[in-house]
Amino acid sequence: MILLSLLLGVLFGQYVLFDPHAPIGNDHWTKAAGDLMLIRPLTLLVVPLIFVSVVVGVTSVGNPSKLGLIGGSTVVYYLVTMLMAAILGTILVTTLSPGHLPDDERTMLIERAEADYRARPDIAASIERARAEQKADLSGAWRSILDQMIPTNIVREMSEGRAFGIIVFSLLLGLGLAAGGEATLPAVCVFEALFYAMMRLVQWIVWFTPIGVFFLAAWTIGRIGFEVLIGPLSMYMLLVVAGLAIYGMIVLPGVLAICTRSNPYRFMWQMRKALLIAFGTNSSTATLPVTIETAETEGKCPKRASNLVLPLGATVNMNGTALYEAIAVVFLFQLYGVELEFSQLLIVVITATLAAVGAAGMPFAALVTMLIVVTAVNRTLPASQQLPVESIGIIIGVDRILAMCRTMVNVWGDAVGAKIITVLAPDTSDEFEKAIG
Repeated sequence: MILLSLLLGVLFGQYVLFDPHAPIGNDHWTKAAGDLMLIRPLTLLVVPLIFVSVVVGVTSVGNPSKLGLIGGSTVVYYLVTMLMAAILGTILVTTLSPGHLPDDERTMLIERAEADYRARPDIAASIERARAEQKADLSGAWRSILDQMIPTNIVREMSEGRAFGIIVFSLLLGLGLAAGGEATLPAVCVFEALFYAMMRLVQWIVWFTPIGVFFLAAWTIGRIGFEVLIGPLSMYMLLVVAGLAIYGMIVLPGVLAICTRSNPYRFMWQMRKALLIAFGTNSSTATLPVTIETAETEGKCPKRASNLVLPLGATVNMNGTALYEAIAVVFLFQLYGVELEFSQLLIVVITATLAAVGAAGMPFAALVTMLIVVTAVNRTLPASQQLPVESIGIIIGVDRILAMCRTMVNVWGDAVGAKIITVLAPDTSDEFEKAIG
């Protein structure tokens, strides 16, 4: 039903809503309907679900040393896979060079860049705010994430939906409950009951998913149309989609097969509901309730793994975003006639990997973190070759459809991580003790 709704929404958006002379905006009724039917109900569950699920995951592990092994393995997996994604994106964009366009097309895109950038005041305001708050470089992004990790008011963090602070507080609370023994056992039972109730709510909301996906897909295509696939940015878009497909269909399944000795494509089919919702909603955070529910029920991931790995992954594990940013940044430099050297490409790989983590929680995170990568490369170039921030306007118009694709890869990377950590945190207590040692 979700897949059929997605296809029907694409057709409705192209042949009923799309008008090249009067594109629909963010206030269109299809966007509002999609938000009400899907985005808002799922987002409503995100904060309480992160809080409850992480506490339940920690209390099910119990021993802090064992929790450290699981958490350390998860972080290593995130960093390694994001680095692999950024390397793949850099290799593809430097090999195929989508920014080497005919002079007339390149001139047209560059001349239109600032106008397109200013035409999206929501995105421009977020980027300018990041620059003003000194978050446009890697150190600023990391300072922001450290501030989120050590909040001063957990209620405010919850009200503002800052997942990182909620996760850290939940980890500490879970450790406290686990260390309390018999005295805290009633509270542990309450959290487990709440988690079960939250999963039931997710299952109810999922029945509205096809309707919400239809409206969101229709709005997305109605805004941009299929014509972008044959314009001057077509090579760039196809390269991003191809890179995401290679990474999602070959690299991540290969990692999963090596680590678990299981069929990765069977697991991908089991996670199809979460992947399609990620594509439709364009938000790994909003998809998180469905990701957890699907991983545990259909993907057979234990609570120990999914309740820890998936909330953290939705916040910091951005495989698709790292790949996308590497391609986008090198593409823009190519478009402006700047050929990056190996050392500068290495900076792209490293900063795209780290910035995907460091800018967690920011609005329009992929575009803001892209600015971080651009700033890092600009510092190695003379002033005449530096990329202006307005250059992001060149790709803003097609970013939504690419964001849907990279979000699906982000969620798939989280799910693969949960399945791999299942080896360290299996279902039964006997298997768990044997796995951990």
